Amino acid sequence: MKMRTEYTCPLELVHDMIKGKWKPIILWRLRLGATSLAKLEKDIDGITQKMLLEQLKELIDYGFVQKKSFEGYPLHVEYSLTSDMGEQILEALRIMQHIGIDYLKANGMEHILEEKGVVPD
Repeated sequence: MKMRTEYTCPLELVHDMIKGKWKPIILWRLRLGATSLAKLEKDIDGITQKMLLEQLKELIDYGFVQKKSFEGYPLHVEYSLTSDMGEQILEALRIMQHIGIDYLKANGMEHILEEKGVVPD
């Protein structure tokens, strides 16, 4: 992860922090609470463990996600949103979720919402 040093505006910076196919989806899933890597991988269709680990590392480095390791065997690790930036970014993601829902409804694609069991959050 290489951060640029110059930005047009703060929005461009945040876009760089959460851009990509998986980061918003990971953050959206973590709104449900702390979870293990295996559960995240199971809950996010199509993501590989390698990609999930890379994306989580970047989200941790940026301050959106925290990782908690528990002592004992087998090793247990949980990922969760940070109370500051992690929780804050949910406001933007919630708006994006509603825009997507509205778009699907307006274009006769409610069946996608039904198939995925998506309801406005």
